[in-house]
Amino acid sequence: MNVVLALLTVTQLRIGSKAFTENVILADIGAGLVRAQGLPVEHRKQLGGTEVLWHALLAGEIDAYPEYTGTLRSEILADRAIGDDDVLRAELARRGVRMSRSLGFNNTYAIGMKADRADALGVRTISDLAQHPELRFGFSNEFMNRPDGWPGLLARYGLPQKDVRGLDHDVAYRALAAGTIDATDLYSTDAEIRYYGLRTLDDDRSVFPPYDAVFLWRASAPPGLAQALLRLEGRISADDMRAMNARVKLERQPEADVAAAFLARVLDVHTAAPREGRLTAIGRRTVEHLFLVGVSLLLALVIALPLGILSARRPAIGQIVLAVTGLFQTIPSLALLVFMIPLLGIGAPPAIVALFLYSLLPIVRNTYTGLRDIPTPLRESAEALGLPAGARLRRIELPMASRAILAGIKTSAVINVGTATLGALIGAGGYGQPILTGIRLDDIALILSGAVPAAALTLVVQGLFEIIERMVVPKGLRLAANQ
Repeated sequence: MNVVLALLTVTQLRIGSKAFTENVILADIGAGLVRAQGLPVEHRKQLGGTEVLWHALLAGEIDAYPEYTGTLRSEILADRAIGDDDVLRAELARRGVRMSRSLGFNNTYAIGMKADRADALGVRTISDLAQHPELRFGFSNEFMNRPDGWPGLLARYGLPQKDVRGLDHDVAYRALAAGTIDATDLYSTDAEIRYYGLRTLDDDRSVFPPYDAVFLWRASAPPGLAQALLRLEGRISADDMRAMNARVKLERQPEADVAAAFLARVLDVHTAAPREGRLTAIGRRTVEHLFLVGVSLLLALVIALPLGILSARRPAIGQIVLAVTGLFQTIPSLALLVFMIPLLGIGAPPAIVALFLYSLLPIVRNTYTGLRDIPTPLRESAEALGLPAGARLRRIELPMASRAILAGIKTSAVINVGTATLGALIGAGGYGQPILTGIRLDDIALILSGAVPAAALTLVVQGLFEIIERMVVPKGLRLAANQ
């Protein structure tokens, strides 16, 4: 009876996934099972890397996501000496998280090279790489910093290579095929291993631990969620996973369709994820993108304009304000988004705050410069007429500085349109969603379905500010600027 009441009162559940194909498929399979239980569920796709998903789970922003035991031991719980899976499960339980048993396959790391290149050099094991310091490595960004990744290889194998760079996992495959790098990290169930004719090198010193696929979920989640996900224990073989990855990556089938076919074949569960047309999807992304840009820009205007005025009136304070707002510009946008997750969770709020911080400097700086560049005789004339400070600001100074101020606002708006595409990495939606999916699937058309509208929106914003400038900037200033 209690379970029935819980199912009747549950709000929409959220299953997250990392930004690589296999994880998206597994999350779609999990969402299909939850949906078959009669529970409302949303799949929040490709939310960046491990840290993003883990913090989102702890914060209650998502209710479950697919993970790997090697990642749990080596990254999430790296400060703990984790033994078998029972110990791992107990450590997770202390954090309010539950873990399934293995879904049935081990997707461990491997190092891969083009087979013909490996043959030419006589490379068959990772140890053999030590004999070729000239080789160029390109590893996924997460692998570059994990103890069971590049740092572990360096420590265990003492590799001498210096040309080592971080790349997106899917981009690394294309770089390997093009010959711009010689080796990269692989996931053992990747469809690209066979497609690109790669050789997986023997991990002869056992750096890589087992990476059994599992599901994690919040202990406080409705019981129906666990009941659905536990049905996957031991049901997905490595061959099944490779085949599903290939259907998505190589045959361009939607992940939801591949997941639904697996559920129907293996578990006799027939379900379909909600679909939307191309135009509907573009319209939804446009609304999401405009929301991110519009709200962040409005907040910046409310804060930055007064700061710019204060900076112009009090130059000593102004230098501090410009330095602080300039500091925000030096923080990489992706890092700033990730910094916001522990404070604001995932989705639109952290993206809006990050965009707001990036918007401040152009508006503050241009307001400060525009007001400071007003000719001194004009200021003195206004004071001699006895105009109060507020009236001088409204009637003379702001109109005189309006051209510079609008230029700063336009700069912030254009920056926001482009930077907002990264919000998709933390579930904020917008035009970044198809761009990220297109990069992951090597689908140019999908990339363009996000990039082209983003570029068009930039042109619209620029045109809109041209119109606003004609309405706001005094005609005399516009004529003077065109002479």
